Amino acid sequence: MKISLGSDHAGFEQKEQLRAYLEQLGHDVCDRGCYSEDRVDYPDIAKLVAGDVSQGLAERGVLVCGTGIGMAMAAGKVHGVRAANVTSQEFATLSREHNDANVIALSGRFVDLEENERILDVFLATDFAGGRHAGRVDKI
Repeated sequence: MKISLGSDHAGFEQKEQLRAYLEQLGHDVCDRGCYSEDRVDYPDIAKLVAGDVSQGLAERGVLVCGTGIGMAMAAGKVHGVRAANVTSQEFATLSREHNDANVIALSGRFVDLEENERILDVFLATDFAGGRHAGRVDKI
């Protein structure tokens, strides 16, 4: 799967580890920054990743910041992007099944790497359920 990946400075360390993890699983990862722990503004990175998804350059987007909240808010402003701030495997499942989320925003400060890897596994493997959810997603 083609995945666009990005973080701010608070999520940089986990982003680097998650990039290696995703590549190890065989995914084609486009790293949109940031590239160090130097301070950056998360909306700039979220816009790049969300733009890749919106334009069809990536099937899914993965964002990491301190909480994931700001990244999800910023990415969700891009047309065609349904970004979810996810902190558990169950929420990853529901964000895909019920909301057809195509961008996930992870917490690099409050969720450990191993859990974020499991969350990503679920997010990438879960299909949209459609049915009664499709009309609701269309309204978004």
